[in-house]
Amino acid sequence: MQPIGKTIVVVGVVLVVLGLIVWLAGDKFSWFGQLPGDIRVEKKNARFYAPITSMLLLSILLSLLMWVFRKFF
Repeated sequence: MQPIGKTIVVVGVVLVVLGLIVWLAGDKFSWFGQLPGDIRVEKKNARFYAPITSMLLLSILLSLLMWVFRKFF
């Protein structure tokens, strides 16, 4: 059970750090979700939003972080 506990603690710490970054520097990330390639359609009574480019960028960033994490830990 110790490895599971360590994993839960690490995930919790990562979430707290991410939360602090978003809270303290949230206005610095206003460009995220408004990149070229993000699809936004707004009609009179309907909205559609598909952040394709933003999610692709996030996926690449997370893949790199996981690669670095596995490489050194």
